[in-house]
Amino acid sequence: MNATRSKDRFLFGIPKLPARYAAVVMPLLLSVFMTCIVSMISTLRGVGMVPQFPRIWLGAWGLSWAIAFPTLLAILPVVRRVTSALVRSA
Repeated sequence: MNATRSKDRFLFGIPKLPARYAAVVMPLLLSVFMTCIVSMISTLRGVGMVPQFPRIWLGAWGLSWAIAFPTLLAILPVVRRVTSALVRSA
């Protein structure tokens, strides 16, 4: 039982955040992954696979993430309301 409790509280030996942080962690992770993928595709299409690609891509990724994360935090409540208006409850 003690092993189960420890498993629920730690991930790779690092304490998990309390549930109240889920409203920030979810948009954080979503913005990191989405901007990573989209900026990589856009940069690759724009400049091709040049030797400077990693530097150019990381610059584009940083800028896009800096815009995407606060935007997600701001519009997520609106998106949840619109989604609940479009989808029937279970």
